[in-house]
Amino acid sequence: MQEIDNIELSFLTLDDYEGLKEAMIESYPDMPEDYWLKSQIKSLIKRFPEGQVVIKINGIVAGCALSLILDYSKFEGKHTYQKITGNYTFNTHTNDGDVLYGIEIFIKPEFRGLRLGRRLYDYRKELCERLNLKGVLFGGRIPNYHKYADELTPKEYIEKVRRKEIDDPVLNFQISNDFYPSKILKNYLEGDEDSNEYAVLLKWDNIYYEKEITQPVAQKTIVRLGLIQWQMRLYKTLDDVMNQAEYFIDAVSGYRSDFALFPEFFNAPLMVENNHLSEPEAIRKLAEYTDEVVARFSELAIAYNINIITGSMPEIENDRLYNVGYVCHRDGSVDRFEKLHVTPDEEKVWGMEGGSQLKSIETDCGKIGVLICYDIEFPELGRLLADEGVDIVFVPFLTDTQNGFSRVRNCAQARAIENECYVAIAGSVGNLPKVHNMDIQYAQSMVFTPCDFAFPANGVKAETTPNTEMILIADVDISLLRELNQFGSVRNLKDRRQDLFQLKKKI
Repeated sequence: MQEIDNIELSFLTLDDYEGLKEAMIESYPDMPEDYWLKSQIKSLIKRFPEGQVVIKINGIVAGCALSLILDYSKFEGKHTYQKITGNYTFNTHTNDGDVLYGIEIFIKPEFRGLRLGRRLYDYRKELCERLNLKGVLFGGRIPNYHKYADELTPKEYIEKVRRKEIDDPVLNFQISNDFYPSKILKNYLEGDEDSNEYAVLLKWDNIYYEKEITQPVAQKTIVRLGLIQWQMRLYKTLDDVMNQAEYFIDAVSGYRSDFALFPEFFNAPLMVENNHLSEPEAIRKLAEYTDEVVARFSELAIAYNINIITGSMPEIENDRLYNVGYVCHRDGSVDRFEKLHVTPDEEKVWGMEGGSQLKSIETDCGKIGVLICYDIEFPELGRLLADEGVDIVFVPFLTDTQNGFSRVRNCAQARAIENECYVAIAGSVGNLPKVHNMDIQYAQSMVFTPCDFAFPANGVKAETTPNTEMILIADVDISLLRELNQFGSVRNLKDRRQDLFQLKKKI
């Protein structure tokens, strides 16, 4: 190999044609007559100049990548190379398309081993992101398949290549560059005898793709969380409780928070007037406030332009007692969530029952989930929410002892790691000596992240001082979750063995 003085990636021009032709003939020795004509290259450059690039070494064409933008809905079925290219006229290209389709990529044999192909693939990915396209696709040849065609189907061949049982330098290289096999294409490239005219549709998804919207909706990637570490104290009336709640909402909204998170049973001090009743009767009296609390929170969400997660409250439905909460959106809409796993104490002392509905909730900051206290200790729930696209899980909790808090804290951090999401927990502190079964509280409110290079090394974004009334403000970057999913040191969601196990809701 000649000494390398300069490597340059540049747009393809007609002046490069002779070097391009020579490089293509050398790259495909089994198909010496199959090279692009000068008129075809001229047409391609005219239609989409950004999509055509060459790599030059010491001024000599060493490799090339050619691409089109397609409306892929017209080609989603079994397609051929001829159809994709419009019978080699490239009239399938449209600036209004949604995918970048690679129609050519090669490196001259003398320059292979320098990772030049990776540079071309990286350019395509960057171009795809810049143009806000859904992803990069191309039909990948499987040139060693003819050696195994008598004994293996294309699908079996691809599986063996992925398991490194068969060496296919082309497919291996593409997979190592983050492309994944999506479909087998039969009769894809006429004359490709080495591949028995089969190809593999390879895809790379643009995690930054944003669907064009027709309404003026702010697309947020940085979301600001406001956590309220609530002090339990004696309040005489509902007005007293809601005045204190508004004080905190005012504070976190003053910092332009997108969410305010209250703890589980934050309104428990209102039970003091019913302390002469049995515990089951007292908690049911507290449930009488729930509708009004939700209505007031909804008004505050609109007035302070913030999404409020109300913590949780007792609620009676069909004479049965549940632990529920609400997301009061700043646009005035309201969503309800339920505690699915009640603690033995809730069941034994209050006669409370677990709910039956787990759901992700759409907000103006993306999908969220809410798991009330004990629910975070059941990993299936977090995984189901992750499968629905939830980026942030909120956990209002109430724990009386440090060991109870540690269960919530450690499980919340585990959910953040295993589901590649943010988890925010908020609890109550202090004590209520005049309320049975709600005597003392221990809490430290926190925001957890996955543990990778883009996040804090210990997975803790922010935390309060334990057992002190205060607020916690923390920014979380949703785009970092997308990068983690694609490029993380480990990829918990992608690497699941769903060939061995699956998790799904029954209702």
